[in-house]
Amino acid sequence: MKNSNLLVGLDIGTTSIKAVVADSGKVIGAVATPNTGMRHGQVIDIDQTAIAVSRALKSVAEKTNAKIYSVVAGIPVGMLQLETATGFFNVGEQGREVSDYDVKKVIQSAIHSVAKDNREAITFLPSSFLIDGKTKVDDPRKMIARSLGVSGILLTAPTGPLHNIKKVIERAGYYNNFFVPTPLAISSVALNESERTFGSIIVDLGGGVSTATVIKGSQIKYANIDLEGGSDITSDISTVLSISKRDAEQIKLDYGYADSSFASKNGKFAINSIGTNRQRMIDEVYLSEIINARLEQILTRLGKGLAKHHYLRQPGGIVITGGTSLLEGIDSLTANGLNVKARNYQPDQIGMRNPIYTVAYGIVNYSYEMSEIDYLVNGVIYGFGENVDEEPKSESKSSKIFKSTASTSESEDKEAYNKNKMSNKSTASISKKDSDEDKPNILKSFFKIFFD
Repeated sequence: MKNSNLLVGLDIGTTSIKAVVADSGKVIGAVATPNTGMRHGQVIDIDQTAIAVSRALKSVAEKTNAKIYSVVAGIPVGMLQLETATGFFNVGEQGREVSDYDVKKVIQSAIHSVAKDNREAITFLPSSFLIDGKTKVDDPRKMIARSLGVSGILLTAPTGPLHNIKKVIERAGYYNNFFVPTPLAISSVALNESERTFGSIIVDLGGGVSTATVIKGSQIKYANIDLEGGSDITSDISTVLSISKRDAEQIKLDYGYADSSFASKNGKFAINSIGTNRQRMIDEVYLSEIINARLEQILTRLGKGLAKHHYLRQPGGIVITGGTSLLEGIDSLTANGLNVKARNYQPDQIGMRNPIYTVAYGIVNYSYEMSEIDYLVNGVIYGFGENVDEEPKSESKSSKIFKSTASTSESEDKEAYNKNKMSNKSTASISKKDSDEDKPNILKSFFKIFFD
């Protein structure tokens, strides 16, 4: 299959790699493969992680009869940091229509204005553009202007860990077109418009890391990171019952409950403990109590962080996803433990009805919904499309880039936000466009460049 509208979302997780292939926005295949090259969300073995990525992408390529050369990968919330950025560009003294080139130049100015050593730009989310210092607009193109300004939020990631992810994809034999912050990916599929607008909490229970992210006003206001997840629950079962981690993972999925009150008092199953030749019987309640103990610790820590920053009470409540949310009773455990309403989310497409695919599915959904401005932003950051440093012949030779720092209030908000990331439970904040109106369709030209 060769299709310019084919897109592959890649979720590089601690315990597994997930790949979702979509054709013109419709999912046509999804695959998950084990990963042993990461620990608590960090790459510790590039080769092992690359092997897992290669295995996942080759598998999904065979499944969909597709040729895959490139992907769009997710960046976890724990790596993200925000900077309020403002840029200016002199379009021309006589004034003329604003072009794509002008927009890219002002975006470049904003990104450079807050550039930091040891951090790389992931995406820039414009709040508004400013025509001649007076008129705020969402898209300035085709408007007459002498000067163009922009303000928004720049998302960055640390150079070291980001390099490791890039190297993993490269060593697997693929090219990464751009990165999508996973909170944006999840919110694009797990929350409806009202939940994004009035406030909700996404709890992503992964294999190595658990996160709680607050979405309000279509923005990510706060994120709390806990460095424990499903693999820690598996380790607990393995230690307490003296069985291998492989067996522990299987009985967790087969017989375990997040809320021990859901377990059958008469339900029992056999295990082969290490060091003995005989099987012994374990009841579901005991297993679920082991699971419940670790989950309660994780949820309590996430809840304390949310409560401390006054984000625990949201109209939309909590939406739970991630592989560990497969454990029955996780929604009631969360609701009762944190005294909030909670529900589970998983994709509902055939072949992908599993919460482990939420991020990868969100990545392709978010990418297909990108506006033309989003495309221009990624062109500046990742270097595709027309070269922003080459001025079109029709452009004025006297055009210049000016840099501006954030306003006092914006700087204070940014400082307060990033200070939270210095704690053991990291935070991240992302500004997202408020409008949910129909966006211009640029897929045809976009996918012709990248996706096969």
